[in-house]
Amino acid sequence: MGLLVLLAPLSIQAQEEVKIGRQNITVKDGRMTPEALWAMGRISSYAASPDGKKIVYQVGYYSVKHNKSHHVLYVMESPLPTSPQGGGVLLTKSDKNETDPAWLDNETIAFITGGEIWTMKADGSDRRQVSQTDGSIEGFKFSPDRQKVIVLKSIPFHGSIQENPSDLPKATGRLVTDLMYRHWDHYVESILHPFVCSVGDGFVIANDGVDILEGEPYECPMEPFGGMEQLDWSTDSKCIAYTCRKKTGVAYSISTDSDIYIYNIGTRATTNLCKPADYVAPEVEPTKTLRTQAVNAEENLKNMPGYDQNPKFSPDGRYVAWLSMARDGYESDRQRLCLYDLTTGEKKFLTETFDSNVDDFCWAHDAKSIYFIGVWHATENLYAVNLKSEVVQITDDWADWGSLQLMNNGKQLLMERHSYTAPADLYAVTPNTKKPEKTIITQLTQENKHILDQLQKPTVQQRWVKTTDGKDMLVWVILPINFDETKKYPTLLFCEGGPQSPVSQFWSYRWNFMIMASQGYVIVAPNRHGLPGFGSEWCEEISGDWTGQCMHDYLSAIDDAAQNLPFVDKDRLGAVGASFGGFSVYYLAGHHDKRFKCFIAHDGAFNLEAMYTETEENWFSNWEYDDAYWNSDRTANADKTYRNSPHRFIEKWDTPILCIHGEKDYRINATQGMSAFNAARMRGIEAQLLIFPDENHWVLKPQNGILWQRTYFNWLDRWLK
Repeated sequence: MGLLVLLAPLSIQAQEEVKIGRQNITVKDGRMTPEALWAMGRISSYAASPDGKKIVYQVGYYSVKHNKSHHVLYVMESPLPTSPQGGGVLLTKSDKNETDPAWLDNETIAFITGGEIWTMKADGSDRRQVSQTDGSIEGFKFSPDRQKVIVLKSIPFHGSIQENPSDLPKATGRLVTDLMYRHWDHYVESILHPFVCSVGDGFVIANDGVDILEGEPYECPMEPFGGMEQLDWSTDSKCIAYTCRKKTGVAYSISTDSDIYIYNIGTRATTNLCKPADYVAPEVEPTKTLRTQAVNAEENLKNMPGYDQNPKFSPDGRYVAWLSMARDGYESDRQRLCLYDLTTGEKKFLTETFDSNVDDFCWAHDAKSIYFIGVWHATENLYAVNLKSEVVQITDDWADWGSLQLMNNGKQLLMERHSYTAPADLYAVTPNTKKPEKTIITQLTQENKHILDQLQKPTVQQRWVKTTDGKDMLVWVILPINFDETKKYPTLLFCEGGPQSPVSQFWSYRWNFMIMASQGYVIVAPNRHGLPGFGSEWCEEISGDWTGQCMHDYLSAIDDAAQNLPFVDKDRLGAVGASFGGFSVYYLAGHHDKRFKCFIAHDGAFNLEAMYTETEENWFSNWEYDDAYWNSDRTANADKTYRNSPHRFIEKWDTPILCIHGEKDYRINATQGMSAFNAARMRGIEAQLLIFPDENHWVLKPQNGILWQRTYFNWLDRWLK
């Protein structure tokens, strides 16, 4: 499948009026194709009006021809639970992106376009620009009284990269003076700060605002993925709660210790809710693991040394709740819900009985309980917890529920839901905490119905497989479309990334199980040791043991399928994965005892010694590997980790491998994928390298995405069909 879409010459292309919107395509034989996948609209931001009668939401559309995306806004009436609707009315009429919708009252929507804040009526009329900057606004949140607004803007930052001399304006060199000089996919030469601006008549923003971190060399929200969810207004509009990790350089690079701060608008005073005023940070050896930290609830509540983020005030203004991790340097620690009483200063964890992550939450209307979503047994469902820490599960779907917010005066939740066979749509959920089975779920949007109705859906099954240490492991098995139980099918072992990301009911635009099943493959996706949703002990066993039990689990899952599922062809097995999954593939390539006929590794770590100093977030290497490779007194775990790095087993590689990597991936550098490919070819092994100079740890551009899918299936078909 060659790349058939050709771009017009630039001179012609510049004259084209690019219109990118909902795509009407025809699918042949009910099979998902890369083109069908990229034709789907992607729902992201959404919000309900204060009275709950309307919903505004954002959809992204992608054009392979133009290699661009267009983000538009829709509005819909909020239906009764028994009267679902199919979608909304398009508000966006221009070719400019319109994003981040929010309601200012029941008839006025604020949004961002061209880096400025605009408003419009709910029918799309009366559009007005209410901010006047140089197009630099990256997020906003109006206060409850609509008299002020938080505006996110980037400011210059030279804490790690020295500013070039003014008489050398065309110099491209960067003089680096400290760590964290780049993050995720960019060099850190600016950081986000929140500004508080006054709001006048017609919601016009009256001034440039006050930088609530003025003079501080810290970012808010936090890199690389933080957004407006990391800040919140108090109900009386007098204070802002915000997330910040107040560290720079080496200290920043080895620590995940962020805190929740309260900024008083009137006095401009800042209070740290996570640490006492006399707190002094302990000195830490940069190359030593922090994994020996004890999880002591009392001590954790006193100093809160891990990630603390995403604060939300209760509707009555008495409490602040946020997401909290216990230990410094551990980015995948269990994320608990912390409650802070603003009247007494008391802190406590609410979700200790839920031995998994709280991924998002919102307060109930009466401020007596909190709704949250979390993963358990490979599905992401809705729960509620009251202030007595009593947890109730509300939904029990083979699906993943996404972010949530109150609507309809607190009677309903507005949520996003997706699964292996359905991309994201919006739902209204009327929760019943006393009788969860009475919970009412209403689908609001059917963004991709016109495409999904043409596609055959694969069958999804669960299996419980015994691991080599005697535990039970949940394994998803996805069957090909047009499945015939009398036939044998090529089968893929899916290796998850993270290393502690759940194999739940995700919908991906790369690692999409529905498109794999449409191409005639069985997928075996194990929830191996090291994944959340099966208790902390199961999840944490992977740290310091990347090549131990989790690798046995992969082989247990594929061996069970090959031996016990008659439709699995044991002579046509492949292993695929990205990130830690890519590392897993590189390791299995030297330890699979000829089980597999081909491999695909995307953005995987190949040489762990190189990875230790190449990655930008050094706390990750310290936690996962235990120690720097050069330390003569390194721990036994560290020694085992480096001795079992995939690059040390190249002499055992004997199977074709496709390596994929993005050159803007600063989490796992592209040299890792290049090294693996080079080693394979020098060993005489059939191999290909798909390198993307302009992609990061993900593949985000439409034509690159199509090329990724075509290359992926060409490689699998070559060796497994």
